[in-house]
Amino acid sequence: MEIIRFAGIRPEPWRNGGGVTREIARHPLTGEWDWRVSIAEVGTAGAFSTFAGMERVISVIDGELLLLTVDGVEHAMEKYRPFRFSGDAESGSALPMGDIRDLNVIARRGAYKGYLSILELSKKRAHPVFDGQLAILLEGKAAANDDGGEGTGEPVELSRYDAVVGTDEGSPELLGRGFVAVISIDPVSEDSKEEPA
Repeated sequence: MEIIRFAGIRPEPWRNGGGVTREIARHPLTGEWDWRVSIAEVGTAGAFSTFAGMERVISVIDGELLLLTVDGVEHAMEKYRPFRFSGDAESGSALPMGDIRDLNVIARRGAYKGYLSILELSKKRAHPVFDGQLAILLEGKAAANDDGGEGTGEPVELSRYDAVVGTDEGSPELLGRGFVAVISIDPVSEDSKEEPA
């Protein structure tokens, strides 16, 4: 079972210098990436970086409200409500209720499609993390187990923003109380690409 510990990730400045980001995962690991999952700290209003040829999904995960302007249209983003927009768009933020953190899923358009869901965990029903998924603990207390439901593995406690990497065999399972972000990165097949009109 692979767990990415948030505490061990070094913050990096934004491309435009407006904030800092901690990169949780990317593909490929070296060179120009085709998808990336990160958590950004937004402490001042201003422009977001552009990502040409990419599609973005973001959600506020700490703090109350982000006013996100995309190509001149303002969107009020409340906590745990994902929003999808083009990485080519001119975008910026206002912070009427103070600093926020947001979770970012960025994927190369036409090659990958990123999805982001926020789910409430249960102590009674385990939540599996499948191949091609990441599960990030947003708040609360949870543990991950990769025993495949057989009750033989030792649960591993998660800290806030730790990520569990899904696998094809014996998918890790999460149990606890709180909220988790489940991110899926799906390759776009030739069959699923839209035919031109």
